Amino acid sequence: MEHQSILELHPGLVWGFAITVVIMLLLDLGVFNKKSHEVSSKEATIWSIVWISLSMIFSGVVYWVFNTDGTAGSHAIAVEKFTQYQAAYWIEKALSVDNLFVFILVFGFFKVPKYLHHKVLFWGIIGALVFRAIFIFAGVGLINLTYLPEMNVFGKAVQINVVMALFGLFLVYAGIKSWGDGGDDDDEDYSNTAGARLIKSFWKVSDNYDGDKFFTIQNGIKMATPLLVVVGVIEFTDVLFAVDSIPAIFAISNDPFILYTSNIFAILGLRSLYFLLANFIHMFSKLPYGLAIILSFIGVKMLIAPWIHIPSPVSLGIVGGVLVLSVLISIMFPEKEDEEKEKSEK
Repeated sequence: MEHQSILELHPGLVWGFAITVVIMLLLDLGVFNKKSHEVSSKEATIWSIVWISLSMIFSGVVYWVFNTDGTAGSHAIAVEKFTQYQAAYWIEKALSVDNLFVFILVFGFFKVPKYLHHKVLFWGIIGALVFRAIFIFAGVGLINLTYLPEMNVFGKAVQINVVMALFGLFLVYAGIKSWGDGGDDDDEDYSNTAGARLIKSFWKVSDNYDGDKFFTIQNGIKMATPLLVVVGVIEFTDVLFAVDSIPAIFAISNDPFILYTSNIFAILGLRSLYFLLANFIHMFSKLPYGLAIILSFIGVKMLIAPWIHIPSPVSLGIVGGVLVLSVLISIMFPEKEDEEKEKSEK
């Protein structure tokens, strides 16, 4: 049973997960946010609690599914799957925080009114649901096809996976590179990114926003508004971040359903987290360094996997520890520019 996926044990969970997500998105857009408005800290806090609670409840469902008969062996497998889900969720959550820095820059660059931020992020999430499914299920399938024949390396019989080894090298490189990148995105011209160019290749873009509309009519010509360009930029940004985050969770589990559900719950809660942290993001100046360490750790874990297995509970503890430590250091030792900003605001 250890190698069985949730899909094999309880196929109905697919429908349960899909229905839950659809209902929550319909409530979000059609009821609670039917009219575009600026999201308050209170509203963002409530939604953050809702999404995190839903994810934690689902992790309990994962444990229940695998703890079929209550025996010690069944319990051990259930704990392993539970921690796989938790580790994948918090890794994606942590790496997604990096998106928040870019979202702030994108909204500032295009001068997007605050009451339109939620709508942009909502449609960005819809795109993420599709692209993440493609990346995760295709990735798992590719990994299963790229195991080399068993060989003796460093005195041990191992079966190396080519894709996992490449992912591992890439994540170590990404971690090292992101450590020194700092704020390189501050001066980027987001109007010339691939997402923006894609929108402009299909439609002429108006100079001004037209409320919360994606299209407007000017001089009898249908044109895209800058709001649609922003959505395109956000979508493309998410795809770029997925290049880091999706390979990272492959080091945690080979169960596509665990990976996809944990990934989506983390992404769905990202919007409310954005509104909650947007005004305080400068307080987490050391977080990018923590994320760089996490990427490098996961890359190393992938590379040594044929010889040394790092259990999911250990991975979860390391990821959680690095995150907490980087946030605490950010608060205890803020950058000078952050202190000056706080003084000027007072």
